Amino acid sequence: MSPFQRDRFTWLAYSLLGYFSFFQASLGPLMPFLRAELDLTYAVGALYMSAFAAGMIGAGVSSTGLAARWGRRRLFWGGAGGMAAGVLLLMVGSTLVFTLTGALVMGYFGTLLLVMIQATLSDHHGARRATALTESNMLAVLCAAAAPLLIGWLAPTIVSWRGALFIGLLAGVLVTLFGYRTPLPLRRTGATTHAAGRLPATFWAFWVVLILGVGMEWSLIGWSADFLNSVVGLGAEAGAMLVSVFFVGAVLGRAANSRWTLHTSVRTLLLAMLGIVAAGFLIFWLAQTPLLAVIGLGTTGFGVGSVFPLALAMALTVAADQADAASSRISLGVGLAILAAPFTLGWLADYSDLSRAFAIVLLLDVLAFMIVALIRPHRRAPHTA
Repeated sequence: MSPFQRDRFTWLAYSLLGYFSFFQASLGPLMPFLRAELDLTYAVGALYMSAFAAGMIGAGVSSTGLAARWGRRRLFWGGAGGMAAGVLLLMVGSTLVFTLTGALVMGYFGTLLLVMIQATLSDHHGARRATALTESNMLAVLCAAAAPLLIGWLAPTIVSWRGALFIGLLAGVLVTLFGYRTPLPLRRTGATTHAAGRLPATFWAFWVVLILGVGMEWSLIGWSADFLNSVVGLGAEAGAMLVSVFFVGAVLGRAANSRWTLHTSVRTLLLAMLGIVAAGFLIFWLAQTPLLAVIGLGTTGFGVGSVFPLALAMALTVAADQADAASSRISLGVGLAILAAPFTLGWLADYSDLSRAFAIVLLLDVLAFMIVALIRPHRRAPHTA
């Protein structure tokens, strides 16, 4: 197997995944300020993330056909530009309709970009795709973590929270200026853009694992601050700040796995990470002291932060000749998970309590572990690039 190499296109794809992740992560932190400006309730404020997720679902359904008709390059750069347009609409909009439309446009066009990043990285790096996908998601977490820091820092200033989004747009412009002429990888010889029904059954098994992993991740992102506050007993401000430990764990996990994938099978690493999720989550969930809860949260982040890129690598490996269609269906699943999982946990908390509702995270982890343990994927015979 040839050594892993990061060329000009690899860095371009990494950078634009960070661009996508920055804006995706911005919606939550800017919501208190947008709600205050537009006088919105909590329930209405929650519609922004739902609109973004709906855009992801729409892109997941339509991107395969669009890629076949318009080609990868148009979708790649059109997705980047369309996401910027959605961000601008969110920034300048002064009504609920305009700003919600901005979130929807961000989700749709951003996911077109995401689909193309995943598919092109997979084709470009072939057998080393797991390393590339894990590394790219490590940078994505760093950019996502930067979003709340910039928003919190700039919100009290004259530029407001919009200044943080402007910085993200400026970074996107700079990436475009330096990377626009970079050739995109072509589809693998023999690759197809058939509908989802033609994808192999093993792909769909890993697709379910992806949904379960994203569901765990977003449930923890959405509700761990409340758990630290109402169950563990930390103050609201301390609980919110300590969620950053989860992101630190995710960055460390993805950094470690990007190296481990060079020497260890992706399936073995995925099983190990799901095991770490179970151990870390039990510490977090059952902790009697804040210190143990925070240690458990960081450990859970280390494991769950790597579930998505590792499962993504497995799914794209077993459907290597259908990378566009596979990536499209993966984005559809991610949108469904983001839309459903945090809401379901909150709904369960309303009908019992938050501590009991958090058991759903352990259930999702066990299901994912069982699916991976039962699958013995057999990769199709490779085609020459």
